[in-house]
Amino acid sequence: MRDVLIICPSERDLEAVAAASLGDRYRVRTIGADVDALDDFDPAAVVAEAEAVESFDGVVGTKDRTALLAAIVAAGRGLPGPTPASVLRCQHKPTSRALQAAVAPGAVPHFVPLLDGRLPLPPPFFLKPVVGRLSQGARVVRAAAELPAHGLDAYAASYARIVALAALDTPRFDGFIAEALVSGLEVTLEGYVHRGAVTVIGTTDSVHYPGTRSFQRFEYPTRLGPARRAELAELTRLVVPALGLDDCFFNVELAVPETGPAQIIEVNARIASQFAPLVLAAHGRSTYDALFALACGDDPAWSAGEPDGVAVSWVIRVFEDALVESVPEPEPGVEVLVRPGLRLSEQGLNDTVSYRLAIFSEHAPTREEALDRCRRRAGALLAGFRLSRAGRSAAW
Repeated sequence: MRDVLIICPSERDLEAVAAASLGDRYRVRTIGADVDALDDFDPAAVVAEAEAVESFDGVVGTKDRTALLAAIVAAGRGLPGPTPASVLRCQHKPTSRALQAAVAPGAVPHFVPLLDGRLPLPPPFFLKPVVGRLSQGARVVRAAAELPAHGLDAYAASYARIVALAALDTPRFDGFIAEALVSGLEVTLEGYVHRGAVTVIGTTDSVHYPGTRSFQRFEYPTRLGPARRAELAELTRLVVPALGLDDCFFNVELAVPETGPAQIIEVNARIASQFAPLVLAAHGRSTYDALFALACGDDPAWSAGEPDGVAVSWVIRVFEDALVESVPEPEPGVEVLVRPGLRLSEQGLNDTVSYRLAIFSEHAPTREEALDRCRRRAGALLAGFRLSRAGRSAAW
């Protein structure tokens, strides 16, 4: 039985490991707390704790920062995994964009760094932090007055400390990158690289709340037809090796217009953990199963075939700040993302216009049935949140 070390696991990670019964085939070890639940953390202490573990056969991290930490630990032990430099190439957006454009120029929107408060592109354009997570700090800019001030926020400062541990050339982490707007169906293609060979697992559709850029749900498998799926797979096989990734999971976010080439939004050097229950429900095999095999140097040999039915991950959000007075009782398969006693703006990981309350998933034989189940369950869960706005308390 092999030992796999998970760096700073979240509850989602532990639930996915249990759902796939990976504890029956691996000795699963964990170190550190979920970094997204901490105001700050010491990456050097995490690496030291990992180095103190006597032996393990593979190491994984499922978020941007922990994926980089896992790469650093794996490199130090001579274990399988992507190089820290290749993970950094993905996560530092200007670097990633330049490498993408070198091999697939037609699939990369025009991009420039934000400099000295001047409009870098004719508005409107999309602005995102040089390093970031979950759309935090990302926005559409329509006028110079909407440009943010430069500064090393807590996330970027934390990221810079991790990069320093890897003794890599360190680009700046305190800026923004401006990109031409893209349009079309947003999708995420997920797969892995093993010994240079790229395997595509599947593609998931991303759907926003009407009139916003806040994600409402993710539907697996995609609605796209075979020709478009083949186009995305071919694009991925160009871009992922150009970033230097090997022996790791990746996911590529894209915008697919009605006509014309797909446009890359970003490439992530990690598993898409939120989609693991969807793949498990539709294929009977978890992406975490493949992740563990890959971390130990094995070929995951993914050949799950066509998905069975449709699975949906639904995100319950509200668009006004409020004090959380109470939340629904825990139930299987639901991630409640807020806790009572704090305002929504004081907790959680959110985009610039909304606040996430909970995430859950449903699976059904048809897309329509899966969406109907999600809408009914979302309504019931939302009614269990008691939020207070301007001194008024109400169940939502």
